[in-house]
Amino acid sequence: MTRWNLVISDDTDRSVRSYLARTGGKKGDLSRFVDRAVRQAIFWETLESVWQRNKGLTPGETQVLADEAVRQVRASRS
Repeated sequence: MTRWNLVISDDTDRSVRSYLARTGGKKGDLSRFVDRAVRQAIFWETLESVWQRNKGLTPGETQVLADEAVRQVRASRS
């Protein structure tokens, strides 16, 4: 595990802590909340990047690329 020192606005701190208190938060939930939020942000940024990169492709072209990627991964695992 890695420790982070973060600077968060007072308003955000109150909002997050109030949310965690309302949902039955326990010790360690703030860390789990931040971890989940960071993972979600990375996921959505990655997804947006893929959407932009593939914007000009038809659904059929996208499926061909996906099928080929799956074949390559499966072949590398055998």
